Amino acid sequence: MVSYIVKRVLQMIPTLIGVSIIAFILIHAVPGDPAQMIAGHEASEQDVQAIRERLGLDQPLYVQYGTYVGNLLKGDLGTSLRSSRPVVEEIMTRFPTTIMLTVMAVVIMVVIGLFAGIVSATKPNSTVDNTTMMISLFGISMPVFWLGIMLILIFSYYLHLLPSGGNDSFKYFILPSLALGLSSSAILARLTRSSMLEVINQDFVRTARAKGVKEKFVVYKHALKNALIPVVTIVGLEFGHLLGGAVLTETVFSMNGLGRFIIQSIQFRDYPAIQGSVLFVAAIFVIVNLIVDLSYGLIDPRVKYE
Repeated sequence: MVSYIVKRVLQMIPTLIGVSIIAFILIHAVPGDPAQMIAGHEASEQDVQAIRERLGLDQPLYVQYGTYVGNLLKGDLGTSLRSSRPVVEEIMTRFPTTIMLTVMAVVIMVVIGLFAGIVSATKPNSTVDNTTMMISLFGISMPVFWLGIMLILIFSYYLHLLPSGGNDSFKYFILPSLALGLSSSAILARLTRSSMLEVINQDFVRTARAKGVKEKFVVYKHALKNALIPVVTIVGLEFGHLLGGAVLTETVFSMNGLGRFIIQSIQFRDYPAIQGSVLFVAAIFVIVNLIVDLSYGLIDPRVKYE
């Protein structure tokens, strides 16, 4: 397993390099001049040019990228053009909010998605199954920002039960995590149902039932355990989706997280902040997928790592 982990870690390097190149090219293709935004619209061209030279923005793109990679190898993600603080500090200040929001959304996704999928699989083509799948289809179709606004309207504006924005305490995370997790739970419910239906009709499940094993043990110990690998895979993929979805969710709920920081950095054309944040999120996503791959061996002992 150690050799497998080392191999996967080495495979992360070209992936992150590719992410850094794509992010670098895309943010420089966006219209707007960060030097002009720093100097102000009434600044003279000489002042704007002086800022460009100080920040190195007057250099060719390949020179700027080379400088960025050189600093990156030293663990330096650069300095934010908007706040003049190190990008690492800006990210670490906001990341706890984003990771808490994402983890809560994943918990909601797993609890609701697994339960709905198992219920549908154990009662196929019934009213419960059809209703659950119809609701899940509706959940997949709902944009996160629209669901967030609806939750604010119901629970904050009309019922006055939960705050509509901020991240001061646990209750501030309830609505945004629901908005973020419900659509993913619909995807997980449909996948769990199809995976369970494949397993539940196999011989070893029928044998367990013929031996008189209680139905709940048949479902949860035998069928679910053997249906978990595709479920765990989608949970890992959805973690990355939810981490990216935090950009919209944090904006809707006015949360001071990494997602909102990325939006503000894009608006200001804060190149170092955008590049550092995107690379950081990509690294987290790659690490999560490595953890998911390693978990296969715990779920199914037949899985071997070479």
